[in-house]
Amino acid sequence: MRILVWGAAGAVGSRVTQEAAARGHHVTPVGRSGLVRGDAADPGDVARLSAGHDVVISATRPRPGDEGELVAAAKGLLIGLRGSGVRLILVGGAASLIVPGTEVLLVDSPDFPVELRPIALACNEQYDVVRAASGSDWTYVSPPALLEPGARTGRYRKGYDHLITDADGSSAISMEDFAVALVDEAERAEHVRQRITVGY
Repeated sequence: MRILVWGAAGAVGSRVTQEAAARGHHVTPVGRSGLVRGDAADPGDVARLSAGHDVVISATRPRPGDEGELVAAAKGLLIGLRGSGVRLILVGGAASLIVPGTEVLLVDSPDFPVELRPIALACNEQYDVVRAASGSDWTYVSPPALLEPGARTGRYRKGYDHLITDADGSSAISMEDFAVALVDEAERAEHVRQRITVGY
């Protein structure tokens, strides 16, 4: 399988690149510097670079203050891939997930960190853009509340619109296992035009 990874130099993107390559896939790493250069917000770049690939995985993350880039990148990717037959797997945010046992979105929960609201709201807008898209085969993958470097165990649980928590109420996954889940979806195409989330 030929997989193109946007944000391949980042924390998640680099692990996706490594995971996919370890499984024998041909991986094209794309970034704004080094690697293969491209701008995910530019539909022309997206169409040009994704040609000949089976799947595009986007794991771009903006710097603080540039959160609007998430929405611009989602639009560029969706337009650039429209009608191409290339599937898009988009790494999103956890903020739009529902807290278990409530009807409250994570971003609206009382303990949600104020400093994370700008990126959280941008991720929610990103998800709205994806849901409204037509002509593209997308999968939106929300991480759990905590996504940090750690061990690759190869295990995870999968959900849809509700935050995944363990028996202690913790919601987490390592970046390594998050990459496993992303490449699994790339291989299996089980959730086309759906949002999923993963966690332990």
